[in-house]
Amino acid sequence: MLEFQLNNCEKKQIKRALVSVYDKHGLDVLARALDGAGVEIVSTGSTCGAIEALGIKVVRVEEVTNFPECLDGRVKTLHPHVHAGILADVENVAHKQTLKELEVEPFDLVVVNLYPFVETVNAGAEFSECVEKIDIGGPSMIRAAAKNFSNVAVVSSLDDYGDVFEKIAAGGLTIQDRFELAKKAFQYTAAYDVAVANWFSKFEDGIPTWFASTWSKKTDLRYGENSHQRAAVYLQENRIGASEHADLVTAKQLGGKEMSYNNYTDAGAALRAVSDFGSPVVAVVKHSNPCGVALGRSVVDAYVRAFASDPVSAYGGVVATNRAVTKEMAEALSPVFTEVIVAPKHNADALEILRKKKNLRILEVGAELGGSSTVLQPELRHISGGLLLQDSDVFQAPGDDVANWTLVSGAPADTKTLEDLEFAWRVVRSVKSNAVLLAVDKATVGIGMGQVNRLDSCGLAISRANELGKKNSSGTTPQRAVGSVAASDAFFPFVDGLLLLIDAGVRAVVQPGGSIRDEEVINAAKDADITMYFTGARHFAH
Repeated sequence: MLEFQLNNCEKKQIKRALVSVYDKHGLDVLARALDGAGVEIVSTGSTCGAIEALGIKVVRVEEVTNFPECLDGRVKTLHPHVHAGILADVENVAHKQTLKELEVEPFDLVVVNLYPFVETVNAGAEFSECVEKIDIGGPSMIRAAAKNFSNVAVVSSLDDYGDVFEKIAAGGLTIQDRFELAKKAFQYTAAYDVAVANWFSKFEDGIPTWFASTWSKKTDLRYGENSHQRAAVYLQENRIGASEHADLVTAKQLGGKEMSYNNYTDAGAALRAVSDFGSPVVAVVKHSNPCGVALGRSVVDAYVRAFASDPVSAYGGVVATNRAVTKEMAEALSPVFTEVIVAPKHNADALEILRKKKNLRILEVGAELGGSSTVLQPELRHISGGLLLQDSDVFQAPGDDVANWTLVSGAPADTKTLEDLEFAWRVVRSVKSNAVLLAVDKATVGIGMGQVNRLDSCGLAISRANELGKKNSSGTTPQRAVGSVAASDAFFPFVDGLLLLIDAGVRAVVQPGGSIRDEEVINAAKDADITMYFTGARHFAH
């Protein structure tokens, strides 16, 4: 039946409109379009005043309700003469008779937008001011009109003004037009209500007992992880507490092909890898795992050193940095096939170079990464029948502070070694578990990731360090594991993994500790006379 109705191309003429908007952008165009089409305009408060100032005739809502606005404007439209006019089915004989008896005129169009609640909260307003910006009458009118889309057109977005008023001038809106507007209206009020409810939940202690999110589709993607999977990217609406931090969905794409599903997941992993550092840092990521991360005196220095960690895996990778991309970095990156580069900014001369690589996706997130821009956000993961929620791991555990580490073996690390250990510990949280990472001079040289046991992760980190280094002038490949430091994202459950690192020449280790075999592991470190610290914190990334 609905499908039949929506296929009906008959247009409904707009004769009477209710207009009540907080955001008055385009109100002059709106009012003139309605007036020019001979539509009677009923309006409220400041909206009414703004229309009157244009010299356009308008009926004040008090004249309809025979009741004044009261309670500092909290009550204006919450009245039967308004809502009966919105909700009446004018094709229903009984409804028409009731309207006649009550002397209520029906509305054909409702134009409403809401108080800026989210903007008020995010601006840091006082609690009472935020409460005052919770709209009541607006959502009531929007929902009423959307429910009665068979008779009433509802406009809740400024983006629809032009199209709607062109159709009014051309004779009216079809049932399909009104249905689409109603769908948008319910989505608008749903997102608004969710934002209010989430804000109230923020005053609970700990993880909220209830939360929700609404999402609007930004664009369809060609496919998901594989070509047989449909996919799209969505933008979270009305985000409470949003701040200026790196945001992939709203990032500007300055060049290259369209982003794919896998591009987005890898770019997210790359941003995670560079978000903990105040100095210039570059990460090269492949399949959501870093294959090289390095600090540098500049972004080009960091890129060259990160790339050197694993040049083989860097092919077809995603590159992220926490600073503006310079001409020198662009020149260094240019010869390498790279899928995506994501950064806070790209200098003009760098862009000129990067855009010559027509397939390279160039993303600009706007905000610098690291330090105060690292924001604690909840992470969600769907499981069968529900989902999991946790705080994001943004290097906030007490054990992430070097001052809280416990020396359990060997001599205290000198300044340079301690800086390398801290670097390795910061990077290892971005590596999929089980994760073991080797570093030299604040650059990774070997990463073992995603293995089902820690022994294999140790072996993989060592082999990558020793087999992927650039050959020297004598034609041999340096054993880069020798003299490196190691970080493990979780404790060593057995001594075998540590022994493998020791045999490879690792000189210092940082790990959480906490195994029932800690004593064995510590004794092995002492026997080898290597420095080892326990952090008391772990960084699993499943």
